[in-house]
Amino acid sequence: MNRSKENLRAPVICVLGHVDTGKTKMLDTIRRSNVQDSEAGGITQQIGATQVPSDAIKERCKHVKDFNPDGVKIPGFLIIDTPGHESFANLRSRGSSLCDFAVLVVDIMHGLEPQTIESLKLLLKRQTPFVIALNKIDRLYGYESNPRKDVYQHLKSQPQNTQLEFKERYEKIVGEFAEQAVNVCLSNQIKVLTNTSVWYLLQLSWEMELVNFPQFYMLCNLMSYIVSATQLYHADKLSFSEELEATVMEVKAIPGLGTTIDVILVNGRLKVGDIIVITGSDGAIMTPIRELLMPQPLKELRVKNEYGHYKEIQGAQGVKILAKGLEKALAGLPLFVAHKEDEIDFLKHEAESQLSRALMGIKRKTEGVYVQASTLGSLEALLEFLKAQKIPAIVFSIRMSILDQCIKKMFRRLLLCWNIKQSKYACILAFDVKVERDAQLFADQEKVKIFQADIIYHLEDNFLKYREELRLRARKDNEHLAIFPCKLRILPQNVFNARNPIVCGVNVEAGLLKRGTPICVPSKDCIFLGVVASIERNHEEVQLARAGDEVCVKIENTTGEAPKLYGRHFTHEDILVSKISRESIDTCKTYFRDDLTRADWQLIVELKRLLDIL
Repeated sequence: MNRSKENLRAPVICVLGHVDTGKTKMLDTIRRSNVQDSEAGGITQQIGATQVPSDAIKERCKHVKDFNPDGVKIPGFLIIDTPGHESFANLRSRGSSLCDFAVLVVDIMHGLEPQTIESLKLLLKRQTPFVIALNKIDRLYGYESNPRKDVYQHLKSQPQNTQLEFKERYEKIVGEFAEQAVNVCLSNQIKVLTNTSVWYLLQLSWEMELVNFPQFYMLCNLMSYIVSATQLYHADKLSFSEELEATVMEVKAIPGLGTTIDVILVNGRLKVGDIIVITGSDGAIMTPIRELLMPQPLKELRVKNEYGHYKEIQGAQGVKILAKGLEKALAGLPLFVAHKEDEIDFLKHEAESQLSRALMGIKRKTEGVYVQASTLGSLEALLEFLKAQKIPAIVFSIRMSILDQCIKKMFRRLLLCWNIKQSKYACILAFDVKVERDAQLFADQEKVKIFQADIIYHLEDNFLKYREELRLRARKDNEHLAIFPCKLRILPQNVFNARNPIVCGVNVEAGLLKRGTPICVPSKDCIFLGVVASIERNHEEVQLARAGDEVCVKIENTTGEAPKLYGRHFTHEDILVSKISRESIDTCKTYFRDDLTRADWQLIVELKRLLDIL
């Protein structure tokens, strides 16, 4: 399709970085808003969009040296704020695939963190041009803020120790980027603008009010650079095309409006009355656009604002669509428009195929937890966490609420599986979805735990805490069945009592000796001596002894048979071992695996042969 460099769309700018580096705060500064305080836990959970018009760019960059307002050809920026935490790799990946240019925010106090590196790799993989914003330089010890002054000149006027700290941290971060095969330098060291990644220093004084204008000054340098870089090197990509390119970013129920979808429209047009085709949890959804809503410029699409009503919208924009039948729409997948009737079946098949392809890499297990999330990206993030924790997922779904009648039918089948398998998986993880009262009562009745949270970290923490409680409870319940392996040699000079109880000194040659361990003599037809009633080291009672320890043990007869006598039934030349069994081995494998070393497991194999255990 023909494109013209004279007709440019707004570039989609993606802000990436590690959690808590200041991504949303940076956008709040541009918008003069406070979106971060409205987000759950101050953590960005979904991908949000903000429109920055060209007039706002010109006004805010007018003090920037060499900035030419008449040279601004783009109609503005469409800025996407992505989650920074590790579990949101798929959301971040989806955001970076939409963007034309990126800002990678780095905290000077922490350098490259796990999600910074992950975001960097995403950008390099997709060959997305980006600028690196070094943030929080006002956290340097002794730093004196003056937002009205050029940051590079202002650094030179800082105390000597502050400059040295900056140089040290800066050089460390340059080295960290070099380890990722990326060469970086400060933007004031570049004489000619080139198509490479460069640095801008951002001064965001977190203690100041966001409405103070001086805070915008350093951000204006960054905005000016993005205008120059995108227009100079990426005009071809920014040429407006009538070919539709749109993605559903979020599905929301809004009081007074009903269920709506937030859409990033990169190219093409959307009109009221257009027949849109999107992916739903029960198949493709086909519905006409009833209304097109957009927030005012410099307002966040996700945040409740006064919306403007439009008959037609041209990319690139963030738009809220009102239409019927959006309740089961899925976020994170493309939106199509059917201009002709014969396109509908093809587009419905394409929409359903999009979900199939997205879920193709997700493998269901024969046992595991039930997972539900509000969007595809959130589901992927949650499943990624479960995979890292080696927790299987038996069923997953994408819905706004839990549980409707359809889910209850699925729930009945899950109960059978959970009863047959292990009860530790009899739980539901619900991320960013509403748990209805009837559903909670139903789960309580069936003794199934529901974990619900709007912040994925809270969901993870609560679930892991629950698993740990189950693990400790199971260990306690099965502790009497666990027999740890040990091999003992009697110290003949330290035999204090020859018969019930046998009291003697022993050397623990291998394994782990604990109170309650049954002891036998393999070389004497595995005769059973009794159970270790106590262990002493240096006249102090201890609970266990490890390989290499010399301790005194008291072995009591618990069989009711005639107790065995040292010197007649066995001597110091015989090796004593713990009398393990198939049941005790299985118990150790299931509940006490981490308590035993590799050498301990090798001893179990040896004892299995000695005691003829299958």
